[in-house]
Amino acid sequence: MTTSTPTSRTTPVARTTPVAASAARFRDLLAAEWIKTRSLRSTPWTIGLTVLFVVGSAVAATLADRAAGSGPAEFLPYDAFPAAGYWTLILVAGSMGALTVVSEYGSGSIRTTTVAVPARGSVVLAKAAVTAALWTAVGTVASIASFLASQAVLDGRHAGVPLTHPGVFRALVASALLAPVCAVVGLGLGVLLRHTAGTMVAGVFVLLMLPTMFSESGRWSADVKHALVSAAWHRLVQSWEPDPDSLGYTATVPGCWLVYALWPLTAVALAVIVVRRRDV
Repeated sequence: MTTSTPTSRTTPVARTTPVAASAARFRDLLAAEWIKTRSLRSTPWTIGLTVLFVVGSAVAATLADRAAGSGPAEFLPYDAFPAAGYWTLILVAGSMGALTVVSEYGSGSIRTTTVAVPARGSVVLAKAAVTAALWTAVGTVASIASFLASQAVLDGRHAGVPLTHPGVFRALVASALLAPVCAVVGLGLGVLLRHTAGTMVAGVFVLLMLPTMFSESGRWSADVKHALVSAAWHRLVQSWEPDPDSLGYTATVPGCWLVYALWPLTAVALAVIVVRRRDV
């Protein structure tokens, strides 16, 4: 009996070339960071309460200012932009900016982010861009609303001033940009320190406490104070020129705008350098 043996034939197997995943585009990183920010329930509540507090501080300061009597008056910057309200804005903006980073380090989700996007510098830049845009909008609303609220009170005393009054526009812009400047500085501190409590303490010290330790009576002390953010804001909202006979050293307006630019740029630059060289 003869049995037939089937002939073995080799079936050709088609080779498949693995497709490399496309790198995340920067606009994708922006979208991801925006989703992270707006998905937090505390974000709109914190922003809303902060704006209300700033505007309420402006109304309270204007009502308490007995010097703002009837008749035409000069622009009163510390009624429209009271220190108490804007120090709170500095504190909240700096803290929220820091939390965009330290919250991810605390939960460990930053590891997932860096695995998905190995370009850590781009992640930091996206966080900084979203943070700056959000707090620019918040600062603009708070600045305009606090000015209009204070002028509504002053108009009842026939002491209000229009937007075109000298010094008003500069104070509006300086107060609007104060929030994003502090938020980005807080973000940079968060990347450098990566610890919630340490970052908060450092932010409060640098943005709020440090300027009070220096005066304008001495050259070196005035130079240090003028290089700080809150001192620059204080000078920019000031509507009167310094007394030439004064013994103190007063900051210049261009120098204050330079402080506004250098602090966030330096914070982001250091954050990008550090995050590229340090392990998560």
